[in-house]
Amino acid sequence: MASKTSWPATDATTAPELACPIFPVIDVVFSRWTTPILWSLHTFGRHRFVELERRIEGISPKVLTQRLRQLERDGLVVRTYHPEVPPRVEYEITELGHSLAPLFAYVAEWGTANLEQVERARRRYDGPAA
Repeated sequence: MASKTSWPATDATTAPELACPIFPVIDVVFSRWTTPILWSLHTFGRHRFVELERRIEGISPKVLTQRLRQLERDGLVVRTYHPEVPPRVEYEITELGHSLAPLFAYVAEWGTANLEQVERARRRYDGPAA
């Protein structure tokens, strides 16, 4: 059994998003498509839009644009416009974005150690009919 870590105390009467002290972090970092974008920029460096789109299978151009804008707004990605012909735009992870690397590494480690157990629990819950 995993060791129990104490979580920060919160007021139970607070709105749900405020009652959980990690909610804002989860909202910023683990929104759909954010993690693969940050992982790609962290692992492979600066990318043009099309390169990111090719690297992240299944993401639409519209969603990639929205996520990159949000990540730029949050200070996790920087967008550099090069006024050339044709214009070139590149995206790069910021130092703030790089600071998430230990968190991502820990989540990946947790997944390696526990996802099999999660799958077993799902199969037990779903039962033989599933």
